[in-house]
Amino acid sequence: MEQQPLRDKRGLTEEEYLAQYKPSAYERPSVTVDILLFTIQDGQLKLLLVRRKNHPYLGCWALPGGFVDIHESLDAAVCRELAEETNLASDVYFEQLYTFGDVDRDPRMRVITCAYLGLTPASNIRQTQAGDDAQDAAWFTVEKTMAYQADGVNCWLLTLRCPEKGLHIQYAVKDHAEELRKVTDIALCPSSQEKLAFDHARSIDMALQRLRNKVSYAPIAFRLVPRQFTLGQLQKVYEVLLGEKLDRANFRKTVRRMVRQVEQPAAPKGRRQVMLFRYDPLAQAGN
Repeated sequence: MEQQPLRDKRGLTEEEYLAQYKPSAYERPSVTVDILLFTIQDGQLKLLLVRRKNHPYLGCWALPGGFVDIHESLDAAVCRELAEETNLASDVYFEQLYTFGDVDRDPRMRVITCAYLGLTPASNIRQTQAGDDAQDAAWFTVEKTMAYQADGVNCWLLTLRCPEKGLHIQYAVKDHAEELRKVTDIALCPSSQEKLAFDHARSIDMALQRLRNKVSYAPIAFRLVPRQFTLGQLQKVYEVLLGEKLDRANFRKTVRRMVRQVEQPAAPKGRRQVMLFRYDPLAQAGN
């Protein structure tokens, strides 16, 4: 017996419903992607920012990103925007961080943005150049330090510096509890030389929290070292992300379960052999 198509309360099949459906009958927000691309250079956590050359926020530093094309996936938009605005190599790890949808976050119209967290080793960075709708691009050292704790409020300083351009951007981040949930207020510090566009300070703060939390239970640190690395290089990455020094012996005992030593030719006589390793997702299963 042939199964009859399902009909809604108006007697329409799905095919009939879609044929008469009018998307223009509903207001639709625009969708963008923002990219928080981090690397580690000279023992410091760096974030890529671009200077906007168009309104709104003309001249302000911002996260790379832009509007998603109608026939484009979010992941494809991230790769395209990164290439258009920075000309950076494509070998970058991405994961979705958060979706920001405050009604007034963009002065042009209703815009919802999906922020992506990106990681790449410093060895992947050749030359960063601005392109498309960015007039400049630069790597900023980023750190979050405790300013004070008082009356149930934790106040942090979110600081971004680019010594090459003489730039210093700083925000005060205040966390407090409200109705059994954490509330975060972010405000530009009076001493800051410039401000970030849109709500990008909030995105950066959230990305730093994600990095610090996730490095303890997921192998994201391996995204910030070359494919072959020393255990010293790997430990430095962990220390930068966690913001603390680690005991060398305990660290090596822990990560040995996640790495395999790379076979190498013997070092020349009189020279010390450098031991290189690679991440092995199956290593723990064999221990």
